[in-house]
Amino acid sequence: MDLSGKVAIVTGSARGIGRAIALKLAEAGADIVVNDIAAASDSLESVANEIRALNRQALAVTADVSSKDDVNRMVDAAANTFGHIDIMVNNAGVTRDQLIMRMTDEEWDTVLNIDLKSAFLCTRAVLRHMLRQRSGRIVSIASIVGITGNAGQANYAAAKAGIIAFTRSLAKEAGSRGITANAVAPGFIETKMTEKLGDKQRQTFLERVPLGVSGTPRDVAEAVAFLASEEAKYITGQVLCVDGGLALG
Repeated sequence: MDLSGKVAIVTGSARGIGRAIALKLAEAGADIVVNDIAAASDSLESVANEIRALNRQALAVTADVSSKDDVNRMVDAAANTFGHIDIMVNNAGVTRDQLIMRMTDEEWDTVLNIDLKSAFLCTRAVLRHMLRQRSGRIVSIASIVGITGNAGQANYAAAKAGIIAFTRSLAKEAGSRGITANAVAPGFIETKMTEKLGDKQRQTFLERVPLGVSGTPRDVAEAVAFLASEEAKYITGQVLCVDGGLALG
């Protein structure tokens, strides 16, 4: 996969899956706009330096992607710095797990705003550039929970199911302008989020995975890089599960 000459924005890329995606796209030749919230600014600059060490350009933008003004500022900075935007990776996300009867309005709204609304805001902002150039790749990170549901994660599942429906609608709207839209749905991936699980919870998850092992952020990044590449030019509106077979049930 050769992404030379391409410019990608990766939200939530200070750590975990987002960081792996940003580095993989840079390895493939793209220049990268890395993004995260202010609290992660030190880690964000570290990722930007890793990208520069790969002889690619990197622009670090601290922004809250659930804020329209922050998103527009980030996309304008990307366009002004690089002149074009070719790849948008909607990766930013959080969890606020709780049973529905105990879930607060704030826990619901926080997850829906950061995990779903941000994808809408970022996509809308980059579309004006992609429509003008009649090309683009939009890849959004969903989750198998958005397909299967999960007790204690009604907010997260709703947001990720929304990502899938949003992606399919976007594919129909933007396809005639040479823009593809796809989603990647990770399963049990080793991240800071899954590190919080106890040994018993971890074992319970792994027993449901046909391959019997957890995935890595790099596994997700490889899928994103493929969907962002020329090799995937005839793929749109699809959901690629990177889950070791977990979604099979």
